[in-house]
Amino acid sequence: MVAGRHDLIPPGYMEKIGRVRGVQKMEGRLWGYYYDAVTKANYTFMVPAEGAPQAGEIIVGPALERSRGLAKNNGISFRSYSGKLHSFIIADVLPQASELVSADLVLMSEESFRAFFDYPNGHYTDIALSVANPQEVRNVALKLAAALPEARPILRDEVLRTYASIFDWREGIVLALLSAAILAFGILAWEKASGLSAEEKREIGILKAIGWETGDVIKMKFWEGLLISLTAFLAGFVAAYIHVFHFAASMFEPVLKGWAVLYPRFQLTPHIDGLQVATLFFFTVVPYAAAVLVPIWKAAITDPDSVMRG
Repeated sequence: MVAGRHDLIPPGYMEKIGRVRGVQKMEGRLWGYYYDAVTKANYTFMVPAEGAPQAGEIIVGPALERSRGLAKNNGISFRSYSGKLHSFIIADVLPQASELVSADLVLMSEESFRAFFDYPNGHYTDIALSVANPQEVRNVALKLAAALPEARPILRDEVLRTYASIFDWREGIVLALLSAAILAFGILAWEKASGLSAEEKREIGILKAIGWETGDVIKMKFWEGLLISLTAFLAGFVAAYIHVFHFAASMFEPVLKGWAVLYPRFQLTPHIDGLQVATLFFFTVVPYAAAVLVPIWKAAITDPDSVMRG
């Protein structure tokens, strides 16, 4: 770190890190970001550990292929930050199945990367370390921080927690948007529990007058409310399933995927969690069906003549 900002790894660091006990493997990595004025998007340029293309060739992600209209064996040029124009041949396009993590990825050789970004020999973007004992990862990080106080060790668990917090924040935005629907459902259930309309009371009074028992009226109205709420639940569940798995959750896609220019395209695998469905059923159908019992019972035990007269 230099002045609190990320700097290149200078030569000699690999040798210093190799002296720390517990480090099993070291890998100097080369990667960086490039802003493309054509698509107004940032690409991730990277040298893969294995399977790097030859010098002058690159492997691109599916989203970059779509946005720039590329294909295998096509040529493309990028102007580096030094002002030089570099031309590359598309050696391959990454598979569609990996688009969630490789939409804006550009893989190239180490020679092409250093020439494009003007990286000095022996310098790296960062170093990836592997520790033999997973229980000693944090101890090795503490040893590195003591031996190299200007360096910043980052654990894989910390990166995962950062991504998880970002998705939790986006889920909170969606929940805030859906809170209006939850509030509307609560108002509807409260309105049903507070009392019946004049027409419903008149209907119950007529049923009582023609010989229906109080228990029969309560059962009929309970099954009526249960049927209505169950039909609404099933209709909403089917609509949500179609929206998520057939239309890729297009209503919530911009919030959940972020606001990047290059949106990844991927098809969600249909999956239904029985516990989640049961929880939704319990907190939607059951309260609505139970909310109608008290006002119906009050109307059913009242004299039919007074009920019909209002």
